[in-house]
Amino acid sequence: MMTKKNDLNALSGRFRGFYPVVIDVETAGFNVKTDALLEIAAITLQMDERGWLKQDEILHFHIEPFKGANLQPEALAFNGIDPHNPLRGAVSEYDALNKIFKTVRAGTKHQGCRRAIIVAHNANFDHSFLMAAAERVQLKNNPFHPFATFDTATLSGLVLGQTVLAKACTAAGMPFDSAQAHSALYDTEQTALLFCEVVNRWKRLGGWPLALSISSGEQII
Repeated sequence: MMTKKNDLNALSGRFRGFYPVVIDVETAGFNVKTDALLEIAAITLQMDERGWLKQDEILHFHIEPFKGANLQPEALAFNGIDPHNPLRGAVSEYDALNKIFKTVRAGTKHQGCRRAIIVAHNANFDHSFLMAAAERVQLKNNPFHPFATFDTATLSGLVLGQTVLAKACTAAGMPFDSAQAHSALYDTEQTALLFCEVVNRWKRLGGWPLALSISSGEQII
């Protein structure tokens, strides 16, 4: 059953109609046009009946480098990925993004939202690689906003005084396993937990729902 858009305990009423999806990518460099996208994970979010944000569906894919892709040795050493390992079970960029996009479009509709938005740590990096890959494989009906994102590095800096993912998780009272870091799935799970904690902490502090003056109609800040 789809939720009402004016329900402040519904996802559609929390972020101006945006459907947040947590994304993390692992790549073979920093150039979105030339360097390979090697791994991607996505976690959709939902709200319970009291308006607390939590994780929903998890998708995770190892990805085959696109034809002619650049593989920077330094990047591979950093993330520990061997693109040529047959045990990765890698799929094409098209197959991975097509599955993610279909799931996100269905979730956006089910939650009564109008468009999806990427949530990521230092979000411009993940957003730019996803958008470049979608353009490369000519996927239609991209559900994500073309430039807007929710950046947990910025949110963590404001709320927790930390911008590094591991340090922000620790400051939030969450465990962080550095041995698993730089895996798209682990980093996405941690980022999703962090984003939910920041949003829910604001609610616990009384910052949401916004208090409205019945007499004047002005927001009480």
